[in-house]
Order: sequence, then structure tokens, then C-alpha cells
Amino acid sequence: MIRAFVAIDLPDELLLELRLLQQGLPVTKPVAPENMHLTLAFLGDVEEPALEEAHYAFAAIKAAAFDLALSGVAMFGGHRPRVVYAGVRENPALMHLQAKVEQAARRAGLTPDSKRYIPHVTLGRMIPGRFDRARLERAVAERADFAAPPFSVGDFRLYRSDLRPGGPIHEELARYPLG
Repeated sequence: MIRAFVAIDLPDELLLELRLLQQGLPVTKPVAPENMHLTLAFLGDVEEPALEEAHYAFAAIKAAAFDLALSGVAMFGGHRPRVVYAGVRENPALMHLQAKVEQAARRAGLTPDSKRYIPHVTLGRMIPGRFDRARLERAVAERADFAAPPFSVGDFRLYRSDLRPGGPIHEELARYPLG
């Protein structure tokens, strides 16, 4: 079984901005910059033959390249925050690509995460009972007006994710050009 996901890679300049944004956020488990990405579909644990089928389905996707910009900082989890993230400025081309990736995964027999898609880049996770909620809310509010310059998205990628005690290790398996 291979734990896999499909994502857009982020440029180094943006990773540096996100790392700076992350500083001062009282998250209990910050995401390492090399693991930051914009997930299009989380595939979960997949048998190798099924992942190969999905690879061919992803390779057949036709979509135009586009520009994308991150904007804002927020939390998932409501009264029990569990993730702090950088948001994504509304982008129809991104939503179109995400829908195509999800359809391709389903056609290949996979069942991607069925939650409503909210594009974001995870900055950190929260361990219940190990953070000051008021301090977290204040830090997120102070960063709510975050806006990064747009960057060009010329491809999307298939990744393997191996969970380790020190954090996940992501390995690129395939790259699919747009355009």
C-alpha cells in the first residue's frame, strides 16, 4: 500500500514567505517548508496497481496553466482548532483542475477524500490541550490580511507520503504538465 496524494508544488520564494508567516504562530506541530503544498486530492492508502491506473488517468488530464495566489490565514476545526492554514484567492482554473483530478481518481477506481474541497496550504496542526486558544486566535487574526504575489502553475504532481515519527516524508512519483 502506498499513501498518496495529488498536489501543486509551491515555488521556493513562496515557501520562504510561508515560513516567515509561520513564525509566531503558536502551532503545536508546524509543517516543514519542504512538506508544504496545495493538495488537489488525498488518495489515502492505495494498492500499487490502482495507483498506476490513477497515474494514467492523471496523465490524460487536459487543463490550461494558470496563475494562483495565496491569501489570508485561517483555521479548520471551529471551536476545536486542529489546522492553521494559508488560504487561496478564488480561482476558477484551480477548481476546474481539482475537479478533473478527482474525476480521474474515481475513474481509476480510487475514492479520494470526499470532504468539500477548500484549497489551502497547511502551516501547522494543533494537538488538543497543548495550546492556548486565545493566543492562537490572536496570532491568526494578526495574519488574516496575508497576501502573496501570484505564481504560475504549470503542472501538478502525484506524491507518496511515508509517515515517520519526525513528520511525513513526501516523494514525488510523477509530474503532469498543464498547458
